[in-house]
Amino acid sequence: MANHKIDHRKTDHPGRVAQHDSKPEPFSLRGFLKTLGPGLVTGASDDDPSGIGTYSQAGAQLGYGIGWTMLLTFPLMVAIQEISARVGRVTGLGIAGNVCRHYPVWVLNIIVALLFIANTINIAADLAAMGDALKLLIGGPGFLYVLVFGVASTVAQIFLDYKRYSAVLKWLTLSLFAYVAALAVTKVSWGDALRGIAIPHVQWTSAFLTTLVAILGTTISPYLFFWQASQEAEDQRIDAKKQPLAEKHYGAQKEFHRIRADTIVGMAFSNLIAVSIIITAAATLNAAGKTDIETSAQAAEALKPIAGVFAEFIFALGIIGTGLLAVPVLAGSAAYAIGEGRRWPVGLARKPREARAFYSVLALSAGIGIGLNFTPINPISALYWSAVINGVLAVPVMVLLMVMARRRDVMSKFAITGPLFWLGWLSTAAMAICVVAMIAGFFF
Repeated sequence: MANHKIDHRKTDHPGRVAQHDSKPEPFSLRGFLKTLGPGLVTGASDDDPSGIGTYSQAGAQLGYGIGWTMLLTFPLMVAIQEISARVGRVTGLGIAGNVCRHYPVWVLNIIVALLFIANTINIAADLAAMGDALKLLIGGPGFLYVLVFGVASTVAQIFLDYKRYSAVLKWLTLSLFAYVAALAVTKVSWGDALRGIAIPHVQWTSAFLTTLVAILGTTISPYLFFWQASQEAEDQRIDAKKQPLAEKHYGAQKEFHRIRADTIVGMAFSNLIAVSIIITAAATLNAAGKTDIETSAQAAEALKPIAGVFAEFIFALGIIGTGLLAVPVLAGSAAYAIGEGRRWPVGLARKPREARAFYSVLALSAGIGIGLNFTPINPISALYWSAVINGVLAVPVMVLLMVMARRRDVMSKFAITGPLFWLGWLSTAAMAICVVAMIAGFFF
C-alpha cells in the first residue's frame, strides 16, 4: 500500500488563520441549528422514496413487531456516519479521495463503479416514485413528472449557489414531518406499537429475514458514507478559517463535538421518520390485511380508503419532498466518489467551468436515472438489484473506512479509538451478516 502526503485540494486564502480552541459560547437553539448540516441532510436523505417503500412494506407485512429494528440501527448508523464525517474533516478529503491515495487503484475502481451503478438505479426508482406520487395528487402523465423532477434536481445542483443550495436541502428535511402528520391522523394501538419498538420480536421465516435485511440495507447505505465525508471536506474547503485537522490541530475537539451532535440529530431524525412510517403502515395497512405493498406510492394510495384522503395526500407529498432531497445526494455522492478518485477538482461550491468533469458525472448519473424510466426496465424491480449491490458494496467500504480511520498516516493524531471504533466495527459486522443472510436467501 502506497503512502502519500495528504493533498486536501483547496485554494489557499491569504487571510487564513489558525483555528484556536476558544472559550465555549453559551448555548442557543438558533446557534445549534446553524451548526447542523452534512449530518442532518445525510440522515434525512436516508428516508428517500425507495426507503419509504421499504419501511411501508415492513409495517404492512409484519405490523408493529418490526419497529425494534430502528432502535437497533440507530447507534450503528451514528457510529459509521460519525467516522465518515471525521475522516472528511481530518483529511480534507472524502472517502474515495483517501482510498486513491492509500490503496491500489483496482480497489477504488471497483468501489466507485458499484456505487455509481447502485446510485443511478436508486435515482431511477426515486424519480419513478415521485412521479407516481404527484400523479396521485393532481393526475396527469407520471413520466413527464419524472423528467421535470430529474432535470430540476440536476440543474439546481449545477447552477445554484452552494450556500443557497445547502440551505434548500436543509429546508427540504422538513418535508419528512409529513410522515409524523400522517401518523397523527392514524388510529394507533400505542401499547402494541411501543412494545414493538422496545421488545425485539424475531420470526424465523424467510419473509421476516428478507425484510430485516432490506431495512438494514436501506438504513445503512454506502452513498451516505461518501456524501457526509465529502460534505465535511467541502465545508472545510470553502471556509477560510478552516484547514484539515491533520494539518492544523487547533479546535479539533470543538469540531468533533459539532460532528457528533450533527450526526446524532440527523440519524435520530431519520429513524423517527422511519418508525412513523412503520407504525402508520402497521396501524392501517397491516390491520386491514393489506400486505401486498411494494412501493411508497402504492402505500400512499392504499391509505386513502383506510385512513382518508388527508393521510394519502400528506404521505404522497412527503414522497416528493424526500425525493427532491435524496436525488441530489445520490447523484452528488457518485460524482464526489469518481471525481476524488480521479483527483479532479470537485465540489458543489465550484462553478461549472471549474469542475466540468465532476458536474458531468453528476449529470450523467441523474440522466441515466431519468432514462431508465423510459425503457422497458422496471425501476422498482431494478431497485432490488440496487439493494443487492448496496449490501455487497457496504461491507468492503466499511472495512476500508474502519481501517483508514485507525491509520495514523491518514488520520494523524486523530485516529479513531475507543467505543466509537468498536461500535463502527459492530456496524460493519451487522452489515456483513445481512449480506450473508441475503446470499443465503438465494439458495434456501
